[in-house]
Amino acid sequence: FGPPGTGKSTLIGAMANYLKFDIYDLNLREVRMNSGLNRLLVSMKNKSLLVIEDIDCSIDFKNRNNDKKNETNKSRNDEISLSGLLNFIDGLWSTSGEERIVVFTTNYKEKLDPALLRPGRMDMHINMGYCGPNSFRILVSNYHAIDEHLMFEEIEGLLKEVEATPAEVAEQLMRSDDVDVALEGLIQFLRGKRDEDQGNEGNGEDDKDEKLVLVEKEEERLESSVEDQ
Repeated sequence: FGPPGTGKSTLIGAMANYLKFDIYDLNLREVRMNSGLNRLLVSMKNKSLLVIEDIDCSIDFKNRNNDKKNETNKSRNDEISLSGLLNFIDGLWSTSGEERIVVFTTNYKEKLDPALLRPGRMDMHINMGYCGPNSFRILVSNYHAIDEHLMFEEIEGLLKEVEATPAEVAEQLMRSDDVDVALEGLIQFLRGKRDEDQGNEGNGEDDKDEKLVLVEKEEERLESSVEDQ
């Protein structure tokens, strides 16, 4: 879980390459029935990764309490639901194979139902955050094969001030084979984000000040009206 561009999909690919597992990409919007989920799971090969991306917005699950109320309605009982997904990843159907990993991704973990997050269903929660100094050093080593540079100190300081994703940093590092040019471009990019953030904060204060002035003027007008009366 984490913001877009922080490497969630890249990590999944790395896991599959390292383990030599197949990847199955499941779009829940294409599945209408809980029984369809079960059939998909049974058809998966062993040594595979099942990926459900953007689980928070891929489908609007009915509340589990509502599912219980609708149990008598057989025509609707098999419609895909949160309960069906829970059985899919944690029930008897989830044991019908060997060496399978289910990976969910989300930009907003807080939107997920707590029932999905508990141990035994999602055993490991990995926070893919913004790029920090350590991540930057790994990226610059991968793209330019260097461990130190005079510009590192400023870049690492800027990364502590602004929220830049690894994808944004990598994009700047790939713009030139000349390490000095690439790092200078990254510095300019990070400075721009910092200035933009500071500008937005300043605009917010200006808006507050403007509203305060309008309130004071309205109070003065009301006081004048009372005095005239």
